[in-house]
Amino acid sequence: MFFKKKRRAASTAAASAVSDPQAEARAADDVQRIASSDPGIVAFFGGAMGITDEVVTVQSALKVPSVLAAVSFLSRTMAGMPLKVYGKGEKGRETRPDDPVAGLLNRAANDETSALEWRRGVWQDVLTSGRHISFIERDGRGKPINLWPLDVSKVTVERRQGRTLYHYQDGTRRVTYAASEVLDLCFMSSGDRLSSYSPVYNNADTIGLAMAVTRYGARFFKNGGIPPFTLSGPIKTPGGVHRAANDLTAAVKDVAEGGGNAITVPEGHTLAPLGLDPEKMQMVEVKRFLVEEIARIYGLPPVFLQDLTHGTFSNTEQQDLHLVKHLVAQWAAVFEAEINLKLWGRDGGEVYAEHVLDGLMRGDLKTRVDAAGRRIATGQTTINEEREIENRPPVTGGGAPLVQGAMVPVTLAGAHLNQAGTGEPAASGASEEGQEND
Repeated sequence: MFFKKKRRAASTAAASAVSDPQAEARAADDVQRIASSDPGIVAFFGGAMGITDEVVTVQSALKVPSVLAAVSFLSRTMAGMPLKVYGKGEKGRETRPDDPVAGLLNRAANDETSALEWRRGVWQDVLTSGRHISFIERDGRGKPINLWPLDVSKVTVERRQGRTLYHYQDGTRRVTYAASEVLDLCFMSSGDRLSSYSPVYNNADTIGLAMAVTRYGARFFKNGGIPPFTLSGPIKTPGGVHRAANDLTAAVKDVAEGGGNAITVPEGHTLAPLGLDPEKMQMVEVKRFLVEEIARIYGLPPVFLQDLTHGTFSNTEQQDLHLVKHLVAQWAAVFEAEINLKLWGRDGGEVYAEHVLDGLMRGDLKTRVDAAGRRIATGQTTINEEREIENRPPVTGGGAPLVQGAMVPVTLAGAHLNQAGTGEPAASGASEEGQEND
């Protein structure tokens, strides 16, 4: 009943706006704002309508292979990257794996959800509906203890007296959260900084076209690869025409099921196609172009949607670099900024979380080992730091920086220092002994 009243009110407002250009412009702006900035409302009323009359929702969009590939690839990539917690110590920056927040981000977001599952859900929401909101549960001392994802379609965001509030309506229960109590990530924020834009609903035309092409191809091949046709000939009576059409349709089905290539047509009759076959419609080219369009929506190089049409050995490697520099690193910075502000507060600069982008090189052993050796040889990192990246235990003397011109065995490097990694010279006797061994 409520929605019927809303529809009647909307119809009355639209009718009165026809005679008022300014009201008509305001109504059009309201429609655009709803369709582009509130994916929950759009999904509730059936999704956005594309130019092909295909109703586009998150569920229907994910039936398009390239959309599913983009969302699943990016969400897995962002969730699978190592996310470490660092703090400032006596020797500078040091990792803090025992920090409670590190446990939330890497082990379990709450009692029911692993950290990996939660982080992947974050990116799936952002890349489909355009927004993800999680409630931060804190203990009596204000320390985060759980992260609970919220259904974004049930959240209303408003600004009251200069403060942003999040109203969560779950059935008859309504809870209001302050901005500091939630993690809020958007695909793209609107001008008022309260609503967001969805890559699915804002590109309903492109995704709807991909759905329509897929549907047309399915109907075509369901017919045995034969397009609709007309039968013309000397039959004059309506009953004879109907029987001839039925007989020919049955013959087409028999040929298609039996794998044949020819059908017989009564003498004096001709067949004429009603539509174009996929080859003449360039359906393959259209589907390939749509893969490129969807790659543009998400900022992905096409090679990551399995499109190697224009791929070569060299430009595929460059696309790999483009992915990390211009997409993954940027999304990582957005995620880090939000969790650092909300989990530790604006005054918590001593402790922060940061993605380790080197984790993307796990599958490339040769490049990873070569890079580690070069960093050690030029004194940028120590042996133990590289071993930590590879999840290996430290070795004695591995905390001392080394340079190419004075490479020494790890065991001997420890003799030159009082404490590994301090950079302080050892006693003169130890130094002289090391020189003699050299």
